[in-house]
Amino acid sequence: MHQATTHLLFLQTCRKERGNLRQKKSTLGEHLALLSVKHNIYPHEVFQALLRAEKNEKASCGNLSVEYRGKIKSEFVFLITKEENVVAQFRVDQQFLLRKDNSFEGWMNTDKIRKKIAKQNTQSLYIQINNLRAGMKHINIKATIIELPKPTQVHTQFGNNVMVVNAIIADESGKIKLCLWEGQIDAISIGDSIELKNGQVCVFRGEKQLRIGKNGSLSVLKNAQAKPQIATIR
Repeated sequence: MHQATTHLLFLQTCRKERGNLRQKKSTLGEHLALLSVKHNIYPHEVFQALLRAEKNEKASCGNLSVEYRGKIKSEFVFLITKEENVVAQFRVDQQFLLRKDNSFEGWMNTDKIRKKIAKQNTQSLYIQINNLRAGMKHINIKATIIELPKPTQVHTQFGNNVMVVNAIIADESGKIKLCLWEGQIDAISIGDSIELKNGQVCVFRGEKQLRIGKNGSLSVLKNAQAKPQIATIR
């Protein structure tokens, strides 16, 4: 992208937004959430990219590039591009970037964001393992069970003992742990092709892992022993 073009875009945006771009925190948070949903990036990563860009002028976030374009009064202007194509340009209040208690989960839980996620899910959007980010929710994925370690017994906060195992699942892009509990463990075998719907990505001991969660489901699409039935696990 030519520097003159981006500079012209910067000036045009500033003039257009001078009177009405002073965004509320909730509006900006929702805007960042929409970006994260569209480009499979967790809002926290977008926020951190803004901080890095403000400090270093440029930063990357997934397949997006973030560029700090200047400051207007107490607001920073950022330009976001993808492969040199403009994705968005907006102002961020300085106090917003300085906050330590931004509700990233809250940004993702608005009606608008939930509808966006639901629309993508109805379009059978399956994310690849290498695109998974910590904190992602409502994700669909297809993969194969490649490792199934021996279950271990853990003592829960409710005072009971349960069996848990971290299976390893993989697709053509990579692999990740899938946390399974009790009856979920016996329903799968090594080599099974599975489909996870409405799952979530968590971090445990510094490592990303998939969890089914109370609203998710795991289905065996193709059994390693070629059994015809499809088992649905909740």
